[in-house]
Amino acid sequence: MRSRLATRSARLVLAAAVVTALAATTACGPEDPSETGAAAPSTSTSSSASASAEGTESGDNGGSEAGKGGTEAPTGDKSGYGQSCGTNDLDLTVTWEAQPISHYLVTAKAKSGITCYLDVNTPSVSFGSGADGVASPVGQGGEDPIKLSGSSVAYAGIDAKTTEGEGGKKFENVIIATSEDDPNPAEVELPDAPTVDKPIVTNWSTKRNEVIPRIV
Repeated sequence: MRSRLATRSARLVLAAAVVTALAATTACGPEDPSETGAAAPSTSTSSSASASAEGTESGDNGGSEAGKGGTEAPTGDKSGYGQSCGTNDLDLTVTWEAQPISHYLVTAKAKSGITCYLDVNTPSVSFGSGADGVASPVGQGGEDPIKLSGSSVAYAGIDAKTTEGEGGKKFENVIIATSEDDPNPAEVELPDAPTVDKPIVTNWSTKRNEVIPRIV
């Protein structure tokens, strides 16, 4: 009798132990994903995307700045070479020539360190600011263009008075420019104070004998 009771008691104890173990397992349930690190890949991806975005933005800005820097070209130093002659590039003198007929001779020479070209064939010449003092071109001479550099020179001839009689005005200076729209004309002192009436001017030339002004 005791043997049966002992066996039955042992079975009951074993069954109770199994039930207790199952109950404990059920109570614990599945592990929390946040505790196991299962969500870690998602966090890493987000961080990676953020870093990538920041890197892209930084790269864009860097590229933009680099592009801006690359658009600036060095100015360099042209030193006056290959340009059209402006009046302020030249040293101008006016002398009186009595032969073969009386006239004023304009001599143009490039300033030190400048090489330029007289692209406009005829100089702009005027006495005073009035329209009646503007010299009319007569078309004599005429090398185009003329290169001025170093000791090379160009000439032009002026006849201040082409009319007969006592008419006209006296001037002590003449205004000379390489073109009509030159912003820096030169006012050159004359060797005397001629009477000016319907003046004329020749083209530029490297030969003095080609710039003796005549009305043809």
